[in-house]
Amino acid sequence: MSDGDRFRYDNKRALVVGCYSGMGESTAKIVQGLGAEVHGVDYKRPTFDLTSFTSCDLRNEADIESLLASLDGTFDSVFYCAGLPPTHPAIDVMRVNVAAVRAVVDGVVPKVPRGGAISIISSTGGLGFLQHMAPIMELLQTDGFDGAVEWCEQHGDLVAEGYVFSKEVIIVYTMLKALELADAGVRVNCISPGPTQTPMMPEFEAMSGPELLQKFEGPMRRKALPDEMGWPLAFLNSDAASFVNGCNLVIDGGFLAGTMTGVIDVAALLA
Repeated sequence: MSDGDRFRYDNKRALVVGCYSGMGESTAKIVQGLGAEVHGVDYKRPTFDLTSFTSCDLRNEADIESLLASLDGTFDSVFYCAGLPPTHPAIDVMRVNVAAVRAVVDGVVPKVPRGGAISIISSTGGLGFLQHMAPIMELLQTDGFDGAVEWCEQHGDLVAEGYVFSKEVIIVYTMLKALELADAGVRVNCISPGPTQTPMMPEFEAMSGPELLQKFEGPMRRKALPDEMGWPLAFLNSDAASFVNGCNLVIDGGFLAGTMTGVIDVAALLA
């Protein structure tokens, strides 16, 4: 393979979970345009053509088991882009954003050959994961889909609305999975997007108010577009990123840089 081809997906099979809209739709289209044979999963059928599409309700373990049983062949690239916002019941958020992530990724790993890669979407909302490492590790040590859901039901105060904690868990899960699969030659990474203009954005605005979300747009003074998350995801799973593993790539237009250097005062934004 020439250096110029490392970003390409020719002769590769990709699985995109959450392909109907937003970042998942963009990722599927981008990777398909780069030469991949793309197989999509979502609860709604997308409006664009894929090599195959499977409907799956990720809140339901039986649906996930059926999905995994239906997958044929190997997948050089897996993207988990599905997720629920905090306007849904907290347990449903944890089902899709945590229990299903683990069930799908763990279930599909045997179909990912050496040299393959997995990428998951987290959020800048999950960057406080270090404050909750002990309970996150406890959750990730539970057994199976039902075990994770049961743990969440027993820790309602910590889970809260579900979204922030679920994104914290995704970041830690990504790091652990990357270490676990390193010997098998399979890389695992995640991205943490800042505010992004997807079909979910109105739900976030309804809950927090558009004025508050605008304060977190950072120095670029705008929300990201879905493609601006799809392209980094495509990079992470490409051969161009062959030594990138266990990485949480923050894509927020510089907001985190502002907070870490003191240029942005989060307390003042929230005042």
